[in-house]
Amino acid sequence: MTKAVFIAAAEPYSGKSLVLLGLVNMLLGQARRVGYFKPLVDYNPPQEANPHLATISSYFKLPLPPADVYAYTRSEALHLLETGAQGELIDTVIRKFKYWEDNYDFTVVEGSDFLGAGTAFEFDANVSIAKNLGVPVILVVSGADKRTAQVVSAVLTALRSFEGREVPVLLVVANRVPPAQVADVQALLRDQLPAAVLLAVIPDDPNLLHPTMREIHAGLGGKLLFGEAGLGNQVDNYIIGAMQVPDFLNYLKENVLIVTPGDRGDIIVSALQANTSANYPRVAGIVLSAGSEPAPPIMRLLEGLPDAVPILSVTTGTFETTTRVSAVKSRFGADNPKKIQLAISTFERFVDVRALEEKLVSFQSEGLTPHMFQYRLLQWAKRQRRHIVLPEGNDDRILRAAAQLLHQDVVDLTILGDPAEVAASAKRLGISLPPTHLRVLDPMNSPQYAGYVETFYELRKDKGVNHDMARDLLRDVSYFGTMMVYQGDADGMVSGAAHTTQHTIRPALQFIKTKPGVSVVSSVFFMCLPDRVAVFGDCAVNPNPTAEQLAEIAISSADSAAAFGIAPRVAMLSYSSGSSGAGADVEKVRQATELVRQQRPDLKVEGPIQYDAAVDPLVGRQKLPDSEVAGQASVLIFPDLNTGNNTYKAVQRETGALAIGPVLQGLNKPVNDLSRGCTVDDVFNTVVITAIQSQM
Repeated sequence: MTKAVFIAAAEPYSGKSLVLLGLVNMLLGQARRVGYFKPLVDYNPPQEANPHLATISSYFKLPLPPADVYAYTRSEALHLLETGAQGELIDTVIRKFKYWEDNYDFTVVEGSDFLGAGTAFEFDANVSIAKNLGVPVILVVSGADKRTAQVVSAVLTALRSFEGREVPVLLVVANRVPPAQVADVQALLRDQLPAAVLLAVIPDDPNLLHPTMREIHAGLGGKLLFGEAGLGNQVDNYIIGAMQVPDFLNYLKENVLIVTPGDRGDIIVSALQANTSANYPRVAGIVLSAGSEPAPPIMRLLEGLPDAVPILSVTTGTFETTTRVSAVKSRFGADNPKKIQLAISTFERFVDVRALEEKLVSFQSEGLTPHMFQYRLLQWAKRQRRHIVLPEGNDDRILRAAAQLLHQDVVDLTILGDPAEVAASAKRLGISLPPTHLRVLDPMNSPQYAGYVETFYELRKDKGVNHDMARDLLRDVSYFGTMMVYQGDADGMVSGAAHTTQHTIRPALQFIKTKPGVSVVSSVFFMCLPDRVAVFGDCAVNPNPTAEQLAEIAISSADSAAAFGIAPRVAMLSYSSGSSGAGADVEKVRQATELVRQQRPDLKVEGPIQYDAAVDPLVGRQKLPDSEVAGQASVLIFPDLNTGNNTYKAVQRETGALAIGPVLQGLNKPVNDLSRGCTVDDVFNTVVITAIQSQM
């Protein structure tokens, strides 16, 4: 059984990077440690950095040792081949590869790029290396600028080269195929490929090819005058600013790069003004040609602008500059996570991931790593699409997370807020909110408002609520969003970025209420530690629970852990372990532990137990040698809110752990609270969790 796979291209610019990113993302859902090895590289270590290594290490947070990632540079490999030392080359590649095979659960091996001198030997070298490593291949062939017959012929020719050397090919990817040819290429290849070989035909997507302003700057050189913060802007189009302003404005398109001489202050100023106008597309940047810079008054104006787009000055003429712009090739850089996410979602959309997983699964990994956990969460959320309401449309973090969720096609969203203000904020942030699965709703002007008011009045009139009070409360986004969930107009709600926990959950307690048999709403955090995922509860809701409430929190938390793929081993935390301590606080935990054992004899539970004895195997064996939980607890229940809240924050800050939550448990329908210090990733993950809860 294999512990590695080789990604081989048949030619340059095949889109191999897309397959690499999608594959690594897929594997991190299954393997504890995923490695990356590129036998032949096109750069000169250590003077230059491996761009793929930098991207993978940064985006997936993989601690990959750069010195072990490659075996030879292109020039070194060519020298060995020219001197007849191919055996030495292969021996070194195998030895280097063994490091990854011995130390990682799975390794992705990337073939060479076919760039620069010596490309004639590269295809054969890739076949030879894959054969000598004894690993199967994913073959990537470009369909760009090819007719259907040419794409099919290129795939079959490359496949025969591997099969002729008895190198198994698991998957063939025909990438960058013109959209109009996809169906024909798919049909013809499926008829001619061996049944055991998987096939993916991926249409050409210009959004994956367009460079950023940082890449334009690197490709052109020159001087950056303004707008360093906008170097991540994507360039989808470019035009020459050589006409009068009224005509020039008519040619602007979304994410446009403008090439114009530096003395055209009218073009520069009108372009910047258009970028801030709601009536014109977004400008990605400006390149000033011929070595000229704007006149001093224009420079003074530009220096006073707070958010100028990137403006470069180059020495080449306008025509040469535009020619060089068109030749800039884009990479999946660590500075462009949006493009990386698009590559991953494209891979998942067009590759039969489950079939590929079945072919690649060759090992059993113990435990659940954070990458496994997050990968599985995303897959679970996508399997049954849900509709989540986000009440805080005036918060930038909410909008950024919404853009990611929509672009990755995870959920349907309703954002509460003024549509014009939300659109203006999105433009200011440089994000797009695809309308296909999004609704932006102003509660006061929504058609549901009157009906929601009446429903709330009926639900709460016995509590002294009249119609005026109902109308006032339903103007509040937390009440309106919760009512959407209650009425079935949304499957769940995520709020709290700009509101307190009580403000977020009070409406849910008033009319969504708790599940049958549940008397207390509580919360958990999924703590993504460096090598495992633990469940912490309750760190957000109940200040000082009784023994009965603590037992219920423990049972709910264990069920939450199991529902999300974490085997529950419950530790009831206290300041003493076993029978070593006494006092009211310890007795409360001891009583709660007994209640859990009585109510759920199927659960593995230990308490009272100290934190170190719960999570450290050595300490656990010393303090509670006969315990099934000590040293390997996955669900940690804190005795009160003070202890729990401070502990989760201390662990998060000191270890760099990702804390997903708080996730509320016990409600009839999912409503989840965010910390007011939440990040965009926190919002993203909490929405994913909420979507999964609504499926249960």
